[in-house]
Amino acid sequence: GDILDDYLRTDGVWILIRNKQFYKTNNEKECAEKCEAESNFNCRAFLFTRKKLQCLTLAENAEMTVTFASTDTDLYEKRIYLMQCKRGIGTDYRGTEAKTQRGIPCQKWAEKIPHKPNYTPETHPNAGLEENYCRNPDADESGPWCYTTDPAKRFDYCAIPECEDQCMHCNGEDYHGEVSRTESGLECQRWNAQEPHMHGFIQEHYPEKDLKMNYCRNPDGDLRPWCFTTNPNKRWEYCNISRCTTPPAVSGLDSQCLSGRGEDYRGRIAITESGNACQHWNSQLPHKHGWIPDRYPCKGLEENYCRNPDGEKKPWCYTTNSSIRWEYCTIPPCDRTEQGIAGMNNVPVQAPLTEECYRGKGQSYRGTTSVTASGKKCQAWSSMFPHSHIKTPDRFPDADLRDNYCRNPDGDSSPWCFTTDPNTIWEYCNLKRCDDHTQE
Repeated sequence: GDILDDYLRTDGVWILIRNKQFYKTNNEKECAEKCEAESNFNCRAFLFTRKKLQCLTLAENAEMTVTFASTDTDLYEKRIYLMQCKRGIGTDYRGTEAKTQRGIPCQKWAEKIPHKPNYTPETHPNAGLEENYCRNPDADESGPWCYTTDPAKRFDYCAIPECEDQCMHCNGEDYHGEVSRTESGLECQRWNAQEPHMHGFIQEHYPEKDLKMNYCRNPDGDLRPWCFTTNPNKRWEYCNISRCTTPPAVSGLDSQCLSGRGEDYRGRIAITESGNACQHWNSQLPHKHGWIPDRYPCKGLEENYCRNPDGEKKPWCYTTNSSIRWEYCTIPPCDRTEQGIAGMNNVPVQAPLTEECYRGKGQSYRGTTSVTASGKKCQAWSSMFPHSHIKTPDRFPDADLRDNYCRNPDGDSSPWCFTTDPNTIWEYCNLKRCDDHTQE
């Protein structure tokens, strides 16, 4: 891909610089190449001035120093130095965590007291052994570690959270990472290309599927993320993406009634609309099928309950009647008024979920909305990625800071949350104030 894909761009910013080098370049790409080749220090970012075509390679990024407004300047920061989480075993982790999982400060990699190190900046110049930051220079399966400042404990591992965009929940439908090779090592074909393989997965047709660059994705509800390959003899292949160790963020309660297409229905109806009993999902008799519960862990395929794992128009199941493979189920709509209309017309109704609202400043709000006013997803309160903060469940035990639900722990004007957008720390939530009379 483009060399600039490895950088986060911020327009109109200058940063206070201690260690820098000046170069004359024609464009940002040339400046990025200077940063990659910088031998005077470890280049974490660069500044590019459009009028003077001046390039400044920097040892610091905005996380490490002060920023100023500057109209003609763009700041490009290496993404790898902005990540405070690890991908896989974390050999490329370059964050600034500097204490062990037990809270002991790390020893600097260049020092020899209290422990004489086997891994130093001199012996492993490409391992990022700076200061006393946690690193994984020996590809330890347990992840980043450091020598400790405790004479009785030579080394210990660090508690680095896993990058949620580099691992997958469920079947990876929401995976937005940057893996771009298949499990056998083939390079992925770009989604906007039709060579060597023609296909219909065009970004304009699937705007919500994040089909950018040549990154592995799961736009069709497959077992896991995949891509078309650049090998003319291999049309497509799955990608090797690890499962997240943290549970997926809960966007709402499991529904016991029909809302929309019923993809979130988790009730216990197990009979079809014509009266046939449903076949158990973990059974292959009388009908063989691919919807095996272990392969689709987040689809709610329990017992023989009606479900909608594939985006059908409403929940369904395989039947125990060998001559009828599958049928839709009759699930009561969430809105009882619409249920009566549906019964008269025999037409499935897509009933909206009950609108949530808050009273006063919303400090008593305990709903499950987890989206901001501009549509951004909320960050979990117990997570420190992408934003570090002090609004944790431990510090605010009475504020019900569960999962990533909108809350108001600090008496702000309305419920809010930290966002999962690295460029937006927090926003108010997409909630309306209750009409007190109606509420009563």
